[in-house]
Amino acid sequence: MAETAPRGDVWVVLPSLNPSDNFDRVVDGVLQSGFAHLLIVDDGSRPDCKAHFRRAAEFPQCTVLTHEVNRGKGAALKTAFAYLTQHCPDAFGAVTIDGDGQHLTRDILRCAEALDASDTIVMGCRDFSGPDVPARSAMGNRITSAVFRLLCGIRLSDTQTGLRALPAALFRRLLNVRGERFEYETNMLLDLTRQGVKLREVPIETVYEDDNSESHFRPVRDSLRIYKFILLYLLSSLSGALADLLVFYFARLLLQRGAVTDGSMTEASAVLVATVIARAVSSFLNFNLNNRVVFRGQSGYGKKLARYYALAVPQMLLSAGLVALLSRLADTGASFLTTLIKFVVDICLFFLSFRIQQTWVFRGGKS
Repeated sequence: MAETAPRGDVWVVLPSLNPSDNFDRVVDGVLQSGFAHLLIVDDGSRPDCKAHFRRAAEFPQCTVLTHEVNRGKGAALKTAFAYLTQHCPDAFGAVTIDGDGQHLTRDILRCAEALDASDTIVMGCRDFSGPDVPARSAMGNRITSAVFRLLCGIRLSDTQTGLRALPAALFRRLLNVRGERFEYETNMLLDLTRQGVKLREVPIETVYEDDNSESHFRPVRDSLRIYKFILLYLLSSLSGALADLLVFYFARLLLQRGAVTDGSMTEASAVLVATVIARAVSSFLNFNLNNRVVFRGQSGYGKKLARYYALAVPQMLLSAGLVALLSRLADTGASFLTTLIKFVVDICLFFLSFRIQQTWVFRGGKS
């Protein structure tokens, strides 16, 4: 039994698909620790697994919701948040957990105790350096953490943890987060941090039973879902970069053959003019792809467009200045080599641009 009982208005949310006996032990542990409310979502489990949900429903602290067919972990969490929003207006917050025994009761309590009324998500973060951690889990977490840190500025030691304490003030916004399956938990971090929500880490014990064999995570398909947001941005940026390079190459080639050759324009001026022309075309293409496909902007087109160009113009000038400087240092007037220099410069600026676009240009408002 826990020495300190959790708040009575903090709910535990448990999505589950085809549970085993571990599920019963998790339910018993949550109730024995003193939680007054356990909300379980059966995400279309097989008939032979239904007894676990019937057993849980016998406890007065438990509420069991059911999906007739499997819809995914994200959909199950949204069902829980919708229920809490509609039926539990006095809830202080919720702690999401997994039903496979990975989250110890004392760690669930620690995350619940760390929950406060601010817009802060408490993340129960595991240590993946231990010898008992499956290699695929350790490698996947390292890659995702590095991507989050590099591209999104989100520093987390465990981006995929299912143990999260969420204040009730976020429930409605969580319903609008993209994704229905495992990608939902990743998008939760990306979407809400863009809205100013903070993240707080609480270290928890790392538990893997039988090499995590109960996990429903499909490495290839679900990894693609998790990285979909970043992959879309990369594809959008590559489309814009390709258009930018092609327009720059031909504009630079025409200027080299004309104005630069006859002495009416310097090399640096030719690079600047070609960059302006190329960026005017590619930036408008890139903005619309990012707004409609990547960040899925629903409103504020004009304001976002103004912010985008407030970023794009200085970035363009910085790119032109660096390309002209490096071309002069390399003592080259060849269009191909100058274009290659520009490619390298723009790759470096890409990472900075992503961070600024995510946190400022396409930032979402509270809903």
